[in-house]
Amino acid sequence: MNFAVPPPIAEHNSNLLLGALPPQDLAQVLPLLEPVQVAVGDVLCEAGDPLRHIYFPHDCLISLMGVAEGRMTLEVGLVGREGMVGATVALGHDTAQVRAIVQRAGTASRMASEDFQAEVARNQALQRVLYRYTDTLLAQAIQIAVCSRFHVLEARLARSLLVTRDRLQSDKFHLTHEFLAHALGVRRVGVTKAASALQQQGLIDYSRGNIEILDPEGLAAASCTCYEIVREAGAMPLHGAHVQTV
Repeated sequence: MNFAVPPPIAEHNSNLLLGALPPQDLAQVLPLLEPVQVAVGDVLCEAGDPLRHIYFPHDCLISLMGVAEGRMTLEVGLVGREGMVGATVALGHDTAQVRAIVQRAGTASRMASEDFQAEVARNQALQRVLYRYTDTLLAQAIQIAVCSRFHVLEARLARSLLVTRDRLQSDKFHLTHEFLAHALGVRRVGVTKAASALQQQGLIDYSRGNIEILDPEGLAAASCTCYEIVREAGAMPLHGAHVQTV
């Protein structure tokens, strides 16, 4: 996959994880970063393949998919400007554990995995921010797994739409039935029925993949309690992390 270097993009530290670093530590990281543009459907890494690059999204959205038998998938995390893709490299994993696929096009900063490993080893501020972030990813993955096992599809879809809304900071976005089916680990017909139920309740408007959340509070009520847990995990206070001791 070839990435085109985009026209001028947001500063690297528009990514909140990078922006949480003290200026002197961020200055050490900046020369290692390369701006890239990603398109919907781009696979940034595939489960089981070597992790060659780390990605820090700016305005794009990345879905992390658990993969079974090469074809069955379940979304176990969602990464926007608050986080990164490939954090497990710092923990000694040189292969991807999930499929990272672009859900919303945009820009990101990327770094070679070997450069990231070396920087984490020497940069204590990056270590602290990174370990806090990986903890939130694990918390989200656990809750999504519980949600997928015990809660009905309509509530799970509501949870997924609300998390996407939070990451994009927008009530309007594009998600196809096919993508949602892969993310939720169900057949497309199940997504169609669940989306129709939410639409009939006046909570969303959904046409050809174009989604508008009409009633966020009502959609939250239709969701399971997992939404609040996942939202709180994703809202980790990165800023100020560098002033805390380990």
